[in-house]
Amino acid sequence: MVTGAEPSRGSLGGGWSRRRFLGAATAAVAVTTIPAPVAPREPQDAPRKEPERASAPPRRPSGPRPLFIGTYTSAEGGGQGIGLALYDPEAGRITGAGTVTGVADPSYLAVHPDGRTLYAVDEQQDGKVTAVRLPGHEILGSRSTGGAGPCHVSVHPSGRWLLSANYLSGSVAVHPIEASGAPGERTDLVTHSSPPPGPGQQGPHAHQVITSPDGGHVLAVDLGTDTVYTYRLDPSKGTLTEVSRARTRPGAGPRHLTFHPDGRFAYLANEVDNTAVVCAYDPASGRLSPGRPQSTGTGTGTGTNYPAQFAVTADGAYAYLANRGHNSLTRYAIENGGAALRLLDSVPVDGDFPRHIALSPDGRLLFAANQRSSTVTVFHVDRASGELNLAGEPFASPIAVCTVPL
Repeated sequence: MVTGAEPSRGSLGGGWSRRRFLGAATAAVAVTTIPAPVAPREPQDAPRKEPERASAPPRRPSGPRPLFIGTYTSAEGGGQGIGLALYDPEAGRITGAGTVTGVADPSYLAVHPDGRTLYAVDEQQDGKVTAVRLPGHEILGSRSTGGAGPCHVSVHPSGRWLLSANYLSGSVAVHPIEASGAPGERTDLVTHSSPPPGPGQQGPHAHQVITSPDGGHVLAVDLGTDTVYTYRLDPSKGTLTEVSRARTRPGAGPRHLTFHPDGRFAYLANEVDNTAVVCAYDPASGRLSPGRPQSTGTGTGTGTNYPAQFAVTADGAYAYLANRGHNSLTRYAIENGGAALRLLDSVPVDGDFPRHIALSPDGRLLFAANQRSSTVTVFHVDRASGELNLAGEPFASPIAVCTVPL
């Protein structure tokens, strides 16, 4: 069900204090370089997705474009469901367009490759994934993820499988996608039972599950075990077989992994120890090799930062990191074909607790969902320099924790 546009809301009360930006980042830091992995080979049992070429011109949309906003419905001051909005691809201005109700705590969203279905996690004790038809916004159905607190969902590039990560249970679920776009009965559920939890953790906490750019492997990032697991997905059965593990340093708390467009490197945001890591990736084996931890650009003595995630430009030239505690976005230059990140600067996000960032399809806008200020901030992206410039006043949206611009 779609209701009218959400009213504007101010900052949340009850302990959700607003943090201010605490100084500029260091102008330059040492560059972390990772040796290139073995040249990629075509996977034997999975469809290949060609990486986007740097020379490809960006898509130039005209007229207002859809924007979907994830939120928490069970929290005080939260939304009523999935937020609907439109954004101006030139000016970056956002206009509210209603709400898809009937989805509980839709904290993370993903769109099917064909653009006709939107998926949301229901981040509750009895976790679910829900499908919504596009553009009509009809709820197609929900399925149990088999765990508690699902916080991430993604679609396999084949369009046949839906992947979700149960944070509280430390498990990863697979659902087939039916012809209608609805999720089918779960085909697999893998719990991260080893290695033991890292320092300060009580158990595994699967925070993300994605498919490598070549389509050959599924990678699950677990904050609780300080591990990124690599699986082979059986394309006919929808089952996962573990093939590799990458360990971060104890207590790092890996949260989110983002691939470089060529698929040979990826960038890992470590939530607990406030570091960023360049990882080499071998498409043939699925092995991920983390490099040396480096700065998130938030300086020292600024309090807890909790970096959230990376976003990488389609041409592979720049990477951005959302810093929740520091309330900033850090800009890196990507060098050596993806093997190195060079810290350039950090800018205030003009909001509180940027939990999720996303680039528009043409790469000219960056959206930041600010959880504690209940806003979405939009930045213009300079394609030559990667610099970020505010596009205007933040858009008010209840407990905004995820944005998906189309």
